[in-house]
Amino acid sequence: MTTANQIKTIADYHHFMGLGKPQHPLISVVKFEDIKSHPSSMPRSIIHHFYSIALKKNNISKLKYGQQNLDFDEGVMHFMAPKQVLSFQPGNKEDFQHTGWLLLIHPDFLWNTSLAGKIKKYEYFSYNVNEALHLSEKEEILVIDIIQKIEQEYNTNIDYFSQDVIVAQIEVLLTYSERFYQRQFITRKKNNHKILDQTEALLAEYFASDALITKGIPTVQYVAENLNISANYLSRLLHLLTGQSTKQLIQDRMIDLGKEKLSTTNLSVSEIAYALGFEHPQSFSKLFKVKTDMSPMVFRASFN
Repeated sequence: MTTANQIKTIADYHHFMGLGKPQHPLISVVKFEDIKSHPSSMPRSIIHHFYSIALKKNNISKLKYGQQNLDFDEGVMHFMAPKQVLSFQPGNKEDFQHTGWLLLIHPDFLWNTSLAGKIKKYEYFSYNVNEALHLSEKEEILVIDIIQKIEQEYNTNIDYFSQDVIVAQIEVLLTYSERFYQRQFITRKKNNHKILDQTEALLAEYFASDALITKGIPTVQYVAENLNISANYLSRLLHLLTGQSTKQLIQDRMIDLGKEKLSTTNLSVSEIAYALGFEHPQSFSKLFKVKTDMSPMVFRASFN
C-alpha cells in the first residue's frame, strides 16, 4: 500500500505544485493554470492539512476522494476538509491541464472567528458528499467573482481588517455553495428518482433472499455502498423525494413485510421477528407499534 503524501502547510503545497511562495502562510488563492507540477512527479495520494475549495473547468483527470470516485465534469466545485485523502489515477500531462481556481484555508486562519466552528457543519466538506457541485453559467460567474474578491484582498498589504474581510467573503462563498447544492438536488429529479427506484429494488431483492436471516437487517451504509453513493447523500436525497431518511425507508419496508407475514401465515410474532433479522422479538414489536399504532397481535387479530 502506498503511503499518502502529507502536505501540512500551504507553503508546502506551493512548493509541491511548483508555485511561488504564498502571500500569506495560512491562506492562498491559486489559478490551476499556474500549477507547474507534472503528473508523473506527483504521488498517487496526498493529504492536505487545510481546507480546499476548488472550481475546475475542462477537467478530465481521474480523482478519488477517500474511497469514492469523484463526480467531476466541466465547471464544477469540490470541497475538502483537513486530513482527507485525495488520490490521483495515472494519466497524461494533458489530463491535468484544467483551468479554474483553488482556495486553500488553514484552520488556524479561522481561529477566533465565527466561521471556525461553522465551517465544520457544511456537509460538502465530508467524504459523505462526494458528488461534485455542478454550476450553471450564472452560478460560476458569481463564484469566480467572490474568489477574485478574496484574491484581491489576499494580494493587498495585510492590515487589521484583512482577516475579517476575507473570512466574510469565504462565508458568503460557502453559503452560496450550500444554496447551489440544494438546487442540484432539485434539478436532478430524473436521476434522483432513478436512485429511489434502485433503492426500492435493492431492498426488495434483499428481503426476498435469505439475507435477513444470514446477515440481519440491511444498514444504511450497506444500501448506499451498493448504490455507489454516500450514506448521507442517499438519506438527504430520499428525504427530499419521500420525506423519509434511508433508515426510515428500510424500517417501513420491514414493517410491510411483517404485516404480510402476520396476515398470511401462522408464524408466531417471535418467529416473524427472527425471520426479519431482529435479534430480539421485543425490538420488532416495539418498532411495529411505533409505525402502525398497534401491536403485531392486534394487527393480526384485525384479519380474523
